[in-house]
Amino acid sequence: MWLYKTLLRMARQLSSWLIVITSAIVVFAAAAAAYLSEPETFKSPFNAFWWVMTTVTTVGYGDFYPHTFTGKLIGIFLFIFGVGIVGVLIGKIVEGFTKFNRRREEGKVNYKGKHHIVLIGWSQKAKHATEEILSSNDTVDVVLIDTLSESPVSEERFHYIQGQAAEEETLEKANLQQARSVLIFADDNIDDPQMCDGKSLIIATAVESFAPKIHSVVEIVDERHIENFHYVAIDEFILRNETISRLAVRSAFMGGISEVYRQLMSRNEGDNLYRISQKDRWKTYRDAFDELLQEGATLVADGKHLDINRRLDEPIRTDAQLYVICDEQTYQKLLTKGGQTS
Repeated sequence: MWLYKTLLRMARQLSSWLIVITSAIVVFAAAAAAYLSEPETFKSPFNAFWWVMTTVTTVGYGDFYPHTFTGKLIGIFLFIFGVGIVGVLIGKIVEGFTKFNRRREEGKVNYKGKHHIVLIGWSQKAKHATEEILSSNDTVDVVLIDTLSESPVSEERFHYIQGQAAEEETLEKANLQQARSVLIFADDNIDDPQMCDGKSLIIATAVESFAPKIHSVVEIVDERHIENFHYVAIDEFILRNETISRLAVRSAFMGGISEVYRQLMSRNEGDNLYRISQKDRWKTYRDAFDELLQEGATLVADGKHLDINRRLDEPIRTDAQLYVICDEQTYQKLLTKGGQTS
C-alpha cells in the first residue's frame, strides 16, 4: 500500500502531457497484448480495448474477461498500475477545468470572441448595463475590464478581464479591436470631477489609439470637460447626473413622463427604440414614415435629428441612421422584410 501511494504521489507530480502519453501507452499496449494472447476470447482488437477501458475505470461489466494465465497477468497489471494511472489522468483533467474556471473568475483568461460589448469600470451603472445588454440580445457577450479580485457576475456570456484599462495589454486581452462598442464609465470612487474625468480621458485615449474604429461611449461628470476629449475620437458622451436630473424635472411638470422614458430605455416591456436600415424604395422620409407606420412602427429620428415630422418631403441621406419606436413583434417583422439593424 505504501508503495502504491508513493507511485501515485509521484505520478501526480508529473506533467499533464506525460500523464496523457503514459496512459495512452498503457491502455493501447494492454489492449494489444490482451487480444494477441486471447484472440478467441476477445474476437476483435476493439473488444480487447473495451475490456481494458472497463477494467481501468473499475466498471467491469464482465462481458469480456481473460481465461489464460497471460491474459490474467495483463489484468493484474491493469488492476495495480492501469487504474492508478488513469485515475491520475482523470484527476488532472478535473484539476485543469478547475484551474481554468478559477483563472476565468479572476479575470486572467483572454477573451477570443467578436462583436462583443466592452464595459470599462464596474459600478451599479455597469451592472444595470450588463443586465440590459444580456436581456436585449441573446448573441452579444459582455466583457468587463476592471481591477476587481474576481468576476462580479456569474454568467456564461459575461467575461471578466482583470487589469488597467489604459494599458494596451489589457485591451488586447479583451479583444477590443474585434468588439462592437466600448462603454467607459466614470469611476464612482473618485469624488473630484476633474480627477474622475481625467481618468476617463486617459482610458479613452488608450482605447481610441488601440481600436480607432470602435464605437465609443464615455460617461463624464462635468460637461465642461467634453472639450478636453476633442483630440480623442469619442462617438458619444453621457453626463453622469444630467439624465436623472432632467427626467425628475419633467416628471414634476408632466406626471407620468418617467414611465415613457423607462419603457424606451428598457427592452423588458412596452415599446422600445430600435435602429433599422433604410430600403432602396424609400426616396424621402415620408416614404419611410408612411410604410413603417402601416407596419406599426413610428419613425422618430435620423441619427441625432428628431425633426423627422418637419422633414418628411426631404430625400433620405445615404448615410441615414433611422430609429423607430415599436414593440418587439413589429421589430422582428421589419427584420424579415429587410429592415435589418445596422
